[in-house]
Amino acid sequence: MTYKKPTPKTQKEISRELHKDTYLQQGNPNDLNTTNRGNENSWRGDDTKPFYIGIQNIDEAIIYHIKNEIKPFVIQNGERIEVPVIYGSPERWKSVQKDGYYKDSNGAIMLPLMIIKRDTIDKIRDISNKIDANNPNNYEYFEKKYSSRNAYSQFNILNEIKPQKELYNVVIPDYVRIGYSCIISTYYIDQLNKIIEAVNYASDSYWGNPESFKFKVKIDSISTPVELVQDNNRLIKSTFSLSVQGYLIPNTIQKDKNSINKSFNKIKTIFTTEVVSNIS
Repeated sequence: MTYKKPTPKTQKEISRELHKDTYLQQGNPNDLNTTNRGNENSWRGDDTKPFYIGIQNIDEAIIYHIKNEIKPFVIQNGERIEVPVIYGSPERWKSVQKDGYYKDSNGAIMLPLMIIKRDTIDKIRDISNKIDANNPNNYEYFEKKYSSRNAYSQFNILNEIKPQKELYNVVIPDYVRIGYSCIISTYYIDQLNKIIEAVNYASDSYWGNPESFKFKVKIDSISTPVELVQDNNRLIKSTFSLSVQGYLIPNTIQKDKNSINKSFNKIKTIFTTEVVSNIS
């Protein structure tokens, strides 16, 4: 009879035995074998990008709508001039607040001009909530229109085989209210009035690219025009604020690690019969 020589446990095995399961559904977090690979879906060959909405997407939606939908313009010397729309970086915004106008790279005053800057981001908690950011429970389901799993086949139709739907589960977003400050500068009051009328008419609607995301924008008040004289330069300036109802789904480790990303619907239900001869 042979006896197997006992081998001492490693420090990793001893440490793992000392940990207790704090969450019954997930098991011991130090146990590497707690994940069931059978419940995971492969992303091999999938060209669908992870769903993401960031602060930059909202900024781009606002600027896109002003440039391409509102299209502010002025009439000067009998010519139609489009009003440039730029994002107010800290350097640009400081220059406008200090000098009263904005200069281009050649040192010339840019008029007419519309400049926009993001001020505040407030979280809205009375619409919806994902309950727990580390372990989200609320999802929205989006169906992929076409994939290899639900391709058209005459064989499937003759045999009454339903196509399998490919679903992408997206966590409930964080709803936010973002405030923007805008400054419009022109040479004459008549030019400024036309721009204010166009911007005010677009209020209380959804702004953004039709092929991308849209967000509801509200304008509460627009300040009265102010005539300024800076270094013998005459200009008219008006300011107003934008309130944007937006939503954010960031790329975070917690969301990608704990949320369900991809699933398939059930297309077949099989019932089996078992016969028991001896009940006792």
